[in-house]
Formats: sequence, structure tokens, C-alpha cells
Amino acid sequence: MADALDETVSGGESFAIPSLVNLRDIGGCPSSFGGVVRTGVVFRSTDLSRLTDTDLETLDALNITAVFDLRTLEEQQRRPDRVPDGARHIGLDVLADRQSGSIAASLPEIIADPALAAEAFDDGRAARYLRESYRDFVALPSAAASYRALAEGLARGEVPALVHCSAGKDRTGWAAASLLLFAGAGEDDVFADYLRTNDMLLPQFDALFARFAELGGDPEILKPMLGVRRDYLDVAIDEALTRYGTIEQYFAEGLGLDDDSLQALRTRLVDTEPSRV
Repeated sequence: MADALDETVSGGESFAIPSLVNLRDIGGCPSSFGGVVRTGVVFRSTDLSRLTDTDLETLDALNITAVFDLRTLEEQQRRPDRVPDGARHIGLDVLADRQSGSIAASLPEIIADPALAAEAFDDGRAARYLRESYRDFVALPSAAASYRALAEGLARGEVPALVHCSAGKDRTGWAAASLLLFAGAGEDDVFADYLRTNDMLLPQFDALFARFAELGGDPEILKPMLGVRRDYLDVAIDEALTRYGTIEQYFAEGLGLDDDSLQALRTRLVDTEPSRV
């Protein structure tokens, strides 16, 4: 999926970092524990392989200490991150245990051929693939190990942190949503953050959609794969609640965090005494 962005990322302006689209701070919304979800702690984005020198300097200003890379090993090797100065790169292959792997690595070839894309994505196949992926984000042992390492890293103070996958929407989407839910964010705020990807990322594909149409393809069959839908995230949340009962138990039992880590993570994420103007 990263390769599919190559000629279409130049319009992103979040944090004035045009070559790093879909970048945002997940904090700022109210928490049910009182106060707000802290800002300046967890950022999310696409991968960092296309960062320009100028934009890398801008990213340095966020003082990122850890980059949690949720991509497959193949994706990481194909498009290595340009890591901010002083930050540690932590590779966490969420889908390592998935037999079919991630479609992201082969996406550029698929969307270059309308016939191949129709075979892969038409008749609802793209949406079914992603719904199954979101179930795997909770169910796979490799996913649990990856999201545990992320949560433990945040809990012990590896912040500010930047979390990303390829397009920063699915593996990253579940990371952000689960952390926000754990931090007491309301459902509306969680889904608002998640669905912002459609506003921040999909417009970057306009040129790609135009080329696909020129080749005789229907760009509409690509959008379920390149964007996000509420029902995708619903699948992951439902899987976590079905297996563990609550999001707190997902972090405790599903990810295996002990009580000290759970408390440290919540303290790291929630500001119970936000500054007042």
C-alpha cells in the first residue's frame, strides 16, 4: 500500500509535514476517567519511508522517542522508515501469524491492473478481506504480541511515540482506537479519529483513481480497500468484547499486561488535570 502512495502524497499538510500523510495526535478528547486524553503522547501516520529531508526536520520537532512500526517484515524491508533523530525504531509484525500475510505488499501490482483489481476487490471482496483483518488484529497471537509491546512501551515511558503501518489506517487504526477506548474516550470520539483517515488519506489517491479509470477500471472498487469504514472497526471491537468482555480485559488478559503496566498506561494516556485557559 505504501508504494501506491508514491505519486500521490504531496498534498498532505498535517503538522506541515506534506510527505507524511494521515499524521495526527490521537489525544485531546474527553476521558470518562476525568480530564482528557493527553496530547503529545501518541501520534499516528503512514509509514516514514517517503519523508523528505525538510519534513524529517519538522518531524524532529515533535521529539518522537519511539517509532512503532506495525508493518510486515517484507513491508519494512521494502520501504524502510526514515526515523526521526534520537528515536528508536521498533518493528512489530502484527500479521506475522496470518497465513495469507498482508495484501499491502502486493497492492501496487493489483491496482495497476483493473482486471486483477476487479478479481481481488469486486463484489465486496475488499470489505470482506478488511473485516477479517480487523478480527485478526484481536485474534492472532502475533497481533497480541505486537500490541502488547506497543502498550508496554507506552506504559514505561517511550513517549512521545509515533505508531504507523503502511497507510496508517488499519493496523494503526486498531492501535489508536483500542488505546483511546482504554483511556476512556467516548465512542463518538474514537470513531471520529478513525474515520478522519477518509478525509486525510483518500484525497491523496485522486491521481491514482484517475489513472485507474483511464485503464478502464472503476475506482469505486478500490475505495473500500484504500479507505476505512465504521464496520471494519466494529469487527475488532466486537471481537475484543466477545473474547474478553471489556476493553480493559482485552489489555489485561488479551495482551497480558499486569496491573502495574495497566495503571502506568492509563496514567500515561489520561490527563486528569488539563490546563485551563
